[in-house]
Amino acid sequence: MKIPSFVLPVLLGASSVLFITGCASPAHKKPDAATSAAVGKSKSDGKSVTAANDDLDEYSAATVADPLEPLNRATFMLNDGLYTVIFRPVSKTYETVLPKFVRQGIYNAYENVKFPIRVVNDTLQGNLKRAGLETGKFLVNSTVGVGGLGRPSDHIPALADVPSADTAQTFAKWGIGNGFYLVLPVLGPSTLRDAVGLAGDYALNPITWVCFVYGDYDWIIAIPAANTVRALPVQLSQYDAITKNALDRYLAARSAYIQYRKEAASK
Repeated sequence: MKIPSFVLPVLLGASSVLFITGCASPAHKKPDAATSAAVGKSKSDGKSVTAANDDLDEYSAATVADPLEPLNRATFMLNDGLYTVIFRPVSKTYETVLPKFVRQGIYNAYENVKFPIRVVNDTLQGNLKRAGLETGKFLVNSTVGVGGLGRPSDHIPALADVPSADTAQTFAKWGIGNGFYLVLPVLGPSTLRDAVGLAGDYALNPITWVCFVYGDYDWIIAIPAANTVRALPVQLSQYDAITKNALDRYLAARSAYIQYRKEAASK
């Protein structure tokens, strides 16, 4: 399947799409009108009100100010349509054309090259021990793992589960709050703090450096687009896991994202 030329700019913008797993538990919040309507609908579908309320508790567990909710919901639906019309076919083609071990190697290499994002933020957080572990992990994967295609660090206990760090996480550890919730076109769930942090991650990402050094349109599109495509199967799977059976998919995605970022900041 040939990817239409208009898809590439979309893929470029989506290179940092962040879908997350994990819906939270308890902490009460009054449901909004849309959620109440979903509960009402559940009665006619044969679902119990108790089960519906349990789902609502999950959505409300991780809260954040959402003054732009009508706009965010519209953007959420726009993104959902893009995922269906563009990204799922691209992801399916990618999985069909390339064997799993090749896809895994590409995924590993891109994650390995983002080492500067992690080590700089570990340092900014004052976690020099973790910065050292990140450096060791990078060196092992870059040498023994042949440029990061393999992950031999996974077989070294001290390096296997080093928590990832990013700029937004650093802001959180510095005591900067979420601000308000945002759903970014194509990029998906975010907050004001995380959107600013995303700019920091781009600045620290060697993929960005290559694009600026070469200054060629083909490079600027192709490298981030490939970065996006390699992550699509995992990200779409996570998105489906969060939203598939939710009474209110928007609330489910919002809660999952905030809970994920809260857990990341605690590591």
